[in-house]
Amino acid sequence: MTNSGDPVLGFIGLGHMGFPMSQRLLAAGYQLVGMDASNEVAKRAEASGVAIAESAAEVADRTDIVLTSLPSPPVVREVALGRNGMVDGSRAGVWIELSTTGAEMIREIAAALADRGVETVDSPVSGGVNGASAGTLAVMAATTPHRFDTVKPILEVLGRAFHVGTEPGLGQTMKLANNYLSATAIAATSEAVVFGMKAGLDPSTMIEVMNAGTGRNSATVDKFPRAVLNRRFDFGFTSGLMYKDLRLLSEQADEMGLPMWVAESVRQLWLYTVNRGGADADFTSLITHLERWAGVEARGAQESPDSSS
Repeated sequence: MTNSGDPVLGFIGLGHMGFPMSQRLLAAGYQLVGMDASNEVAKRAEASGVAIAESAAEVADRTDIVLTSLPSPPVVREVALGRNGMVDGSRAGVWIELSTTGAEMIREIAAALADRGVETVDSPVSGGVNGASAGTLAVMAATTPHRFDTVKPILEVLGRAFHVGTEPGLGQTMKLANNYLSATAIAATSEAVVFGMKAGLDPSTMIEVMNAGTGRNSATVDKFPRAVLNRRFDFGFTSGLMYKDLRLLSEQADEMGLPMWVAESVRQLWLYTVNRGGADADFTSLITHLERWAGVEARGAQESPDSSS
């Protein structure tokens, strides 16, 4: 449990990822002042014990450290630097950014906040909604060693905290590399399963074999058993967000003059997925677009079209 000397925390963005993270911080004893653009989401958080503010500036007026978990780089920039943004707050001296903004954006915002005496902890997370609820996220923090030590107790309420570097942007780079591998695992596993099914193999058997062999990866171990073979497609991360991360990776690689042939192919498949299925579809539904080409469906042996979910 925390004590009276602990900082008062702000939390902006109380949706799919932010709400379970805020609940863990409340359970750990932190005082929390929150804000969300959705009144419904804000009311839910308020009912759970989060004090609700009307603006990001008010959150920064009432707290020592502000955490943000937001859907896109433009939203992060607006919350940080826009009208009634954190930059207009009078109290908070540290910003912990848990979203994925890309390295260039976080550096721009960090520089502007530094001019107002606010220190940035570039700290995106990986692990999805389940990880946020269980406190098992991978937390990738880039900040000074001293600041990392001071915020580590907060970050470790959310998961396992890694100090990946000292400069804003390095946390984002780590997150993009991680999500690139995650996206590739889903895309490649989907292609492999559809390939095998078209030739006559059973999808459940294929996943079992892959998990016992060298094809084992995060999609075969977790995502396919939990959200694909049962046809639920409810893992908790959207295709649009995955494509955003791959686009940010591509843009940063271009800036560095670094060719990434596999990444570009994976990005194109996710762009196709977003265009066909919509940005809000769960990212595990990528396989459905490949299934249509092949005329197959990766349904587990225990599942049937009439099975309840």
